Amino acid sequence: MSTAPQLSVVMPIYNEQEALPLTVERLRPILDGLGIDYEVVGVDDGSTDATPVLMQKIRQDWPEFRIIRFARNSGHQAALKAGLDRAFGDYVVSIDADLQDPPEKIPEMLSLAREQNLDIVYGVRGDRGTDSFFKRRTAGAYYWLMRKLVGKRMPSQAGDYRLLSRAAVDAIKALPEHQPVYRLLVPWLGFPSGEVVYVREERVAGATHYPLAKMVRLALDSVTNFSAAPLRLATWLGLLSFAVCLLLAVYTTISFALGSTVPGWSSLFIGMLFIGAVQLICVGLLGEYTGRIYSAVQARPAYFVGYDSAEEERRDNS
Repeated sequence: MSTAPQLSVVMPIYNEQEALPLTVERLRPILDGLGIDYEVVGVDDGSTDATPVLMQKIRQDWPEFRIIRFARNSGHQAALKAGLDRAFGDYVVSIDADLQDPPEKIPEMLSLAREQNLDIVYGVRGDRGTDSFFKRRTAGAYYWLMRKLVGKRMPSQAGDYRLLSRAAVDAIKALPEHQPVYRLLVPWLGFPSGEVVYVREERVAGATHYPLAKMVRLALDSVTNFSAAPLRLATWLGLLSFAVCLLLAVYTTISFALGSTVPGWSSLFIGMLFIGAVQLICVGLLGEYTGRIYSAVQARPAYFVGYDSAEEERRDNS
């Protein structure tokens, strides 16, 4: 691409052979209707189905569709990072390929950013009625906890559907984050921001790529990346266990002095379990932080790009 486009749309993609054609069918007319230069950066996160072949076919018919392919699966946040690192646009929108976040909101995001000179426009989910009861409750608990830890700069019910200015993208790229969680990292910047509210739709096809295990991992990464509160929690648990043990010692001494001691294997057993559980929790929390320090010291890249169609095009034109 000879000149930088005004808009880049970054789309992490993993095993979306059913959803991707439907997404392109809705996305392309919207972007064509903007009347500006744009690119769509499809980041293939090591798909194992027919998604890579399908992406090549889409590119043949849609020159603005750019392909970045990982050498192996690295995760959704890594795919998002690769897209932000390599996007050329003055504004960059990130959106998933399952159409749960409607692409029809992109023009509204762009207009709001330009009219109010904003660096960030969040897509905020005003209605999650299509999600299951369990997912709505766990998502609500996640955003409540994150706002408690990070602060109210983080919009409630804002995921990875957002618009960033070039200044915001460059600021994010300059941060030495090894495992970025962008729904927390972007609000942390404190850049001027706005919101666009939308109704979250059902997944257009295929199965979710965010099961319970990945949701728990995201919550754990979010907490440990942005707060030392768990370490302080470990300290308070240690103090609590010490206080409980002290009370048990006083109770035992008084009972012995009054001659009312009886075999107390149950209380001893419960006390040992309690202390052991607290110790394991504290060791586990220390292990989480130590593991992240170890990963940061190793300085391994979050992803390996095996193919970028923009680089191939640049070589062909040189």
